[in-house]
Amino acid sequence: MRKASDTVKHLLIINGIFFLATLVLDEYMYDLFALHFYKSPKFQYWQVLSHIFMHGDFSHILFNMIGLWMFGTPIEQMWGKNKFIFFYLSTGFGAAALQLLLYSFQVNQANEFFLNLNIDSSIISEFYSSSRLPTNIINLIEVETLQSAFSAYNSVLVGASGALYGILVAFAMLFPNTQLMLLFPPIPIRAKYLVPLLIAADVFFGFSSYSIGPIAHFAHVGGAFTGFIMMQYWKKNQFNNKRWD
Repeated sequence: MRKASDTVKHLLIINGIFFLATLVLDEYMYDLFALHFYKSPKFQYWQVLSHIFMHGDFSHILFNMIGLWMFGTPIEQMWGKNKFIFFYLSTGFGAAALQLLLYSFQVNQANEFFLNLNIDSSIISEFYSSSRLPTNIINLIEVETLQSAFSAYNSVLVGASGALYGILVAFAMLFPNTQLMLLFPPIPIRAKYLVPLLIAADVFFGFSSYSIGPIAHFAHVGGAFTGFIMMQYWKKNQFNNKRWD
């Protein structure tokens, strides 16, 4: 079994501490450290960082930490700790940025309807806090638009998945021919094929209604895209093989 590199090991410990604290403090931890929509009264600037170390349940943190250990360790060993942690956090920020951009679009879409209908601000505030609206207003706006806006405004984004997708992209670009094993079906597939398939699946599920569970698919895409851009930049500027220790 591959031994976790130093930074990966520290990240595993930090994630574990946050998860244990969540089991004890529950909603208080989510209110304080999960990433909320930037117009929400629960939003705090540090959540852009802290949400990367928060997770929803045991399976969520288990799969993310296994992925971080498997794919992050060889990358840190190649890059060194400073370059690795910079990349990891940057892709986590990129993941949050794209997901928040989607939330902003959904909220603004509903707000445009409210503005055109001259809805009082107190009614709008009541909607975003409780989802209640007068029947005459509901009949004038698509229910799907209202549901999306309410969900986006009250979103709670947690997890290292976005940063992990950045790590997956880096791994596929650095070790493209490494054979990885799918779980379903259990067949081997090279990293350079598997990672694009995973990203394509997230794009599909992000734009469709077939998502399984409350998964922030565009956070995955944002982390992957940020990782790809950074890898391309480093490759172009010949930094990719340099350690930052």
